Amino acid sequence: MNTKQEKLEAFGRLLDIMDDLREKCPWDQKQTLESLRHLTLEETYELSDAILQNDLQEIKKELGDVLLHLVFYAKIGSEKESFDIADVINSLNEKLIFRHPHIYGDTEVKDEEEVKQNWEKLKLKEGNKSILGGVPKSLPSMVKAYRIQDKVKGIGFEFHDAEDAWKKVDEEIREFHDETDLDKKEQELGDVFFSLINYARIVGINPDSALERTNIKFISRFQKMENLALEKNLKLADLSLEEMDVLWEEAKQLQ
Repeated sequence: MNTKQEKLEAFGRLLDIMDDLREKCPWDQKQTLESLRHLTLEETYELSDAILQNDLQEIKKELGDVLLHLVFYAKIGSEKESFDIADVINSLNEKLIFRHPHIYGDTEVKDEEEVKQNWEKLKLKEGNKSILGGVPKSLPSMVKAYRIQDKVKGIGFEFHDAEDAWKKVDEEIREFHDETDLDKKEQELGDVFFSLINYARIVGINPDSALERTNIKFISRFQKMENLALEKNLKLADLSLEEMDVLWEEAKQLQ
């Protein structure tokens, strides 16, 4: 692996390249904070895909793309005379030191959970008015629910155990099933999802990752089913559900 000096030199080279691109490349010259935003989200999702696939070489590549965006934002910030990459890093360093008093101070902690609780309390000391104030509004709903639950857990707002959390899931499913008004049924479905996400979190499962793996599995199986239909000179749209189910079971055996 690279030495610390080599890592610093590589980062310095990236900053030099960013300066060159901003000065000489027509596309890079046109970019703004706003124009980069959707591209950054796309790169982040590509990194997420690579992580789910456990493809280390692809993770390396996608990390580079995300890092480029971070450096790009800092470059634009320096042009506006607001901040540069050093300000970004120094601000991060100070935050990390402040929020880890068990490392950089005399605070003692028993375990990971106590670290997380201290983290949320320290954020309030920094001026946050609400534990939930830092949850991004634009997060996907499932990820947002998970973050909300994880944050309130930091101050002890949590079920005693997984069994209690599952009882809440049962309760919400019954309420959803019994409701007949469509608008209210939608609200009850939201409660079902929220409680199920909470249960998954408590037992140590990331629901977003679990659902995405199921999405990937379904796509793969369905495409195998399509290929089987082609091999048999069949059109899926012309088949009955029962006939498609036979192909589905065949596709399952191929995975």
